[in-house]
Amino acid sequence: MPDGNVLNTKEKIVSLLRMNGPSLPVHIAHGTGLSILFASAFLSELLYEGKIRISYLKVGNSPLYFVQGQEYRLERFAQYLKSREKDAFFLIRERKFLKDSEQEPAIRVALRELKDFAIPFKKDEEIYWRYFNVPKEELFTKEIVNEKPKEEIIIKEIVKEIPKEETMIIVQEKKKGLDIFDNSKKEIVEKKKEIIEKKKEKSEFVMDILKFLKNKKIEVIQEIENKKKEFYGIAKIKTDLGEIEVFVIAKEKKKITEDDIILFIQKGQAQKRIVLFVSSGELDKKAIKVLEDYGNIIRIINYNRKP
Repeated sequence: MPDGNVLNTKEKIVSLLRMNGPSLPVHIAHGTGLSILFASAFLSELLYEGKIRISYLKVGNSPLYFVQGQEYRLERFAQYLKSREKDAFFLIRERKFLKDSEQEPAIRVALRELKDFAIPFKKDEEIYWRYFNVPKEELFTKEIVNEKPKEEIIIKEIVKEIPKEETMIIVQEKKKGLDIFDNSKKEIVEKKKEIIEKKKEKSEFVMDILKFLKNKKIEVIQEIENKKKEFYGIAKIKTDLGEIEVFVIAKEKKKITEDDIILFIQKGQAQKRIVLFVSSGELDKKAIKVLEDYGNIIRIINYNRKP
């Protein structure tokens, strides 16, 4: 369990966000006196706990973090949108809603990337977009309101589970029809399975890790990435409370540092799972301290590889 200092730091971060609005990790680091690496780790944990939110929009390479109810304050960061997305942003903000089929192709594509500001819905098999903070009642009569929020949420959640490079493949294939609802869930899931099934030739290290996990009765159900000396995947573990899914990270490295552990925690937060780190390396003192603070979201199994 986190100690008092960790809880106090979390409370301070949430307080800073409430006061300052959407912020970058560097702002949180400055306001708390933490390093950017630690600030990012705390933000990831708060996001996982559902206490804060994250933007799709990025300033540089980083998204913005904010608390619920501050979505409207993301508007002031619209300048950081890409050129076409910025055009789409000003267009939908001005008109409040857009009919997808009436827009030029570049705007239609941009709207699909404008997830913070453009909300899609469907009416009579036609896709419409509304500006995120405009009440539906202001736009349409009861006869034309036909949103499908559940379907929208399901699609977003599935896409989140797919690695970035796989999502890009799906987006490229979907650009022809540009129908984000028609069989989207089915096509995304099928594409995900198809990509995962294209397994690369595994290194000796990865083969050893898979064998090691099997002997430990840890069932790998999805191989996300494997390199010569690294492995990432999802596995099932049987416990007294039933089966749980964990994010497995295996890395061949002699010395495990504080930065390594924080990076693994962030990767686990992105997967919304506890991290199971498989390693034969030696932990330095700072890494051990991080594990003591975050033992509820990352566990380590010692793996002794035969020479």
